[in-house]
Amino acid sequence: MNYRKQWDIFVAMLRANLLGYGGGPPTIPLIHKEVVGTYQWMDDEEFSDVVALANTLPGPIVTKLSGYIGHHVGGVIGMINAIVAAVFPTVILTILLVGTLIAFQDIPAVQGMTQAIAPVVGVLLIVMTYNFLKQSRQKVGFWGTFFLTIVSLAVLELLNIHPAILIVVLMVIALSRRPKPSSERAQEQKG
Repeated sequence: MNYRKQWDIFVAMLRANLLGYGGGPPTIPLIHKEVVGTYQWMDDEEFSDVVALANTLPGPIVTKLSGYIGHHVGGVIGMINAIVAAVFPTVILTILLVGTLIAFQDIPAVQGMTQAIAPVVGVLLIVMTYNFLKQSRQKVGFWGTFFLTIVSLAVLELLNIHPAILIVVLMVIALSRRPKPSSERAQEQKG
């Protein structure tokens, strides 16, 4: 077993989950920075694929991402290591913060702190959305991305379809399409 690699997995997941306030979606960009930027265990495309896959499965996305990344980098031990690192801050901080917030919930500074975090989480989600749209544009083009975005928004908001159903349908469509030969893709990207 490579202890240095296991340590890196633990530190990466611990750091991302210590700094990721608000649960799964705001933590994804932090995990991305560790996995793609700092340690270069994956590229942007593979990370996006892992996030898409993790979104289709039930349960908290952070544990699914951590488990997959840990397994990808360090096998079964890496998976366990990454999940422990991902969950550890949440368990400890939840116990400490909930007790503290309940004790001081009537203080205006505490109320202001909890209200001030909402815009930061919103910005993190906007950045993540922008990155997904940018990658989608590279794969399916501007109009394909525009069409899929509008249709997805309509299905989710107007028809009130559960996001998991939409994701499964889009995955089935994507898997049923025949990929173009690489020479055809190269010509399309040039022109």
